[in-house]
Amino acid sequence: MYDLLVVGAGPYGLSIAAHAAAAGLNLRVFGRPMASWRDHMPGGMFLKSEPWASNLSDPGGRWRLDAYCAEQGLTARHAHPIPVEAFASYGLWFARNAVPEVDERTVTRVSSGPDGFTAVTEDGQALHARTVALAVGVMPFIEVPAALRGLHPTLVTHSSHHSDLGHFQGKDVTVIGGGQAALETAALLAEQGTRVRVLARAERLRWNDVPPPWERPWWQSVRSPHSGLGPGWRNWFYSERPGLYRRLPQATRSRIAATALGPAGAWWVRDRVERAVDLLPGREVTAAAAVPGGLRLDLAGRDGSRHFLETEHVIAATGFKAHRDRLGLLSAELRGTLAALPDGSPVLGHGFESSHPGLFLAGLVTASGFGPAMRFVHGATFTAPTLVQGVRRRLRSTPVRGSVPLPGGGSRSGAPSPVSG
Repeated sequence: MYDLLVVGAGPYGLSIAAHAAAAGLNLRVFGRPMASWRDHMPGGMFLKSEPWASNLSDPGGRWRLDAYCAEQGLTARHAHPIPVEAFASYGLWFARNAVPEVDERTVTRVSSGPDGFTAVTEDGQALHARTVALAVGVMPFIEVPAALRGLHPTLVTHSSHHSDLGHFQGKDVTVIGGGQAALETAALLAEQGTRVRVLARAERLRWNDVPPPWERPWWQSVRSPHSGLGPGWRNWFYSERPGLYRRLPQATRSRIAATALGPAGAWWVRDRVERAVDLLPGREVTAAAAVPGGLRLDLAGRDGSRHFLETEHVIAATGFKAHRDRLGLLSAELRGTLAALPDGSPVLGHGFESSHPGLFLAGLVTASGFGPAMRFVHGATFTAPTLVQGVRRRLRSTPVRGSVPLPGGGSRSGAPSPVSG
């Protein structure tokens, strides 16, 4: 019987594992390290967040992105975006140095029982643990507009389905969305010779400003402090005080979760887009149908006008919706016990514990409870130590027969449960 199973090996899962291992917990970690960054982002992309706000979290702060970059002879400076490939490699370096060995098998089902949880891997092995931390990233929560659902993948894909855009070279592609994923995808497509346009519901595209210098007069820092989510006191609060954010009234949190840090492109991609991409803001797809050579899109303008266009392929860069019902690896019974907020995301306690005792959640699915920082790597710096503290509280409150003391109090079973097939 393990103390903790960590399901997911992205920035949040690896950070949780680093803190849990340092706390002396008997744990296992499952998942392909940094899979989303390695398998679901095209080459040539960059992190939107600043390098100093893109660290995975370990208790001693030894395995930071800047330390990795220094070791590799790379640049990690304010206002210099980091390539996605470099960040993925950093995550693998972190996993080798800060985390117990990661089991790269996929966990296909987690169910609950009287003594905790059973997790079943893709090859049928079952493991038992008193607590589970789900850090499954964004892929379970892919959101595609209703008008595009059901069309064949040769016609419509989500932006996260692509690690290589090369097969669109010379074709006509329409990207839907007004955020960084849409705009950077469009830039990469245009730069390889794809005819590309961007459709966005907003009347105009938004672009983030160049960040202010790291070193500046004190009064400028007081007026608009740096934070992991950008300059300004509001962003500082979201970024640096997720625990206080959780104490806001639920209606306020829901409003912020729906509106804060909305779709916008990074300053360093703006010129690449505006000089090479057809931009069609203020239009929404109302219907789509396959036609010879691609598909036809019916569009509605914000002014009530109607339009249509034909294209060979649509890439929906339309984000993710973190709904409890999309946690498909949880058994139906376990998933059904989870209390949910009005937006469908699970209700969480202050230690990231769900309404089902012993089941903890991390990452995007926690943004409605803990704020917009949970949509970014930076949120792992708060999540990992806070969640592990929550796990330790749960373990102390539910001792098991034949246990041995946990470091710092509480108890832990004396040996791992054997694995059954």
